Amino acid sequence: MQKKKTFFILSLGIMLGVFISIGGTVLAELNKANTAESETEALPFEELRTFTEIFGRIKRDYVEPVSDKKLLEDAVRGMLSGLDPHSAYLVPEEYQELKEGTTGQFGGLGIEVTMENGFIKVVSPIDDTPAQRAGLKTGDLIIRLDDKPVKGMSLVEAVKTMRGDPGSKIELTVVREGEEAPLKFTLTRDIIKVKSVKNKLLEKGYGYVRISSFQSGTGESLLESLAQLKKDNAGALKGLVLDLRNNPGGVLNAAVEVSDAFLKSGLIVYTKGRIENSEMRFSAAGDDVLNGSPMVVLINAGSASASEIVAGALQDQKRAVIMGEKSFGKGSVQTILPTSNGAAVKLTTARYYTPSGRSIQAEGIEPDIALAPVKLESVEKSDFVPVKEADLSHHLENGKKKVETPKAGDEKEKEQKLEVSDYPVFEALSLLKGLAIMKH
Repeated sequence: MQKKKTFFILSLGIMLGVFISIGGTVLAELNKANTAESETEALPFEELRTFTEIFGRIKRDYVEPVSDKKLLEDAVRGMLSGLDPHSAYLVPEEYQELKEGTTGQFGGLGIEVTMENGFIKVVSPIDDTPAQRAGLKTGDLIIRLDDKPVKGMSLVEAVKTMRGDPGSKIELTVVREGEEAPLKFTLTRDIIKVKSVKNKLLEKGYGYVRISSFQSGTGESLLESLAQLKKDNAGALKGLVLDLRNNPGGVLNAAVEVSDAFLKSGLIVYTKGRIENSEMRFSAAGDDVLNGSPMVVLINAGSASASEIVAGALQDQKRAVIMGEKSFGKGSVQTILPTSNGAAVKLTTARYYTPSGRSIQAEGIEPDIALAPVKLESVEKSDFVPVKEADLSHHLENGKKKVETPKAGDEKEKEQKLEVSDYPVFEALSLLKGLAIMKH
């Protein structure tokens, strides 16, 4: 009995010492004016005693021995995961993976996920990755990883399980809205090299830029893509489609740089939190690289975080028409705080606000023009050809020199008609043409 009592007192002393130290440091940083006495009074001694009691019971009664390190690490994980889906404790290897992810190269499946009701929810698959090629979609709920249920896993544990050596396989069991039974996908892990910006000319005068994620070099890559489009077009663009669909976000500064490329002045985004350094404001400082040419920004339910910052800034500044579906609604700022043991804490410290003061959090960006997620199919070609004036006997000639018209099927009918291959881009291009006509 005396031994148990001694252990309890020792454990309580250790835990109180740790929490008093942490509590004192945090409180000092948040409010240096607080006195030592008020800091001590703020500590929840009753809850700390309960924590220590449970810690002791696990050490003594759990079916298998558990190390102090694991218990304390799990306690920290639980403390952070209980705050919101995005705060987390990152052990050294997870911290390193996070840093690799922001630079555009890491190992895994190429999928951005979050936690919802104990399951892993797909925010969006990344372009040209195993997840995207396998057919995973925004909104899918992952319920099993191989034979292991996801229920009970933390988000960090699930992500760690999905990552692995290139070439190794993993089976994902997915629940998808509209499907009667769970779907199974077998994916082969790969080195994920994310090229965050792609571009092409949709037709003469009209460019298309796709940003799949926001990395440290995305702003520079965007400017290079726009320069290439102008070169391919042999002159300035009449309009641009900026595609942010299924873009899970990324680096805040990259979102600011992308927005700044199209704005001459004005606020881009600001953040508000409890601590002083969480209050930030970002404003446009450069020239509009398109010189005011019309823009359409495509978003959908997989457009999150940094994507929503760009869409919100361009919408509020009346610089672009936002088209598509309502965005994901992740409007919180996570700050990475390295710890002394080489790990880090990812902590939500602020909320994003658009220039007009709208909070993105749990609301998302409403498009100016809504588009349902539909896919068009070409009707079967008929042998019947309508009779035209030119087919009538003795019809009057136009008076102009006859020009050879392109034959049907030329250029594979322009690599399949745009309205069939990507209906939202087709609608965006049609709108751009109308805006360009009105402008001139």
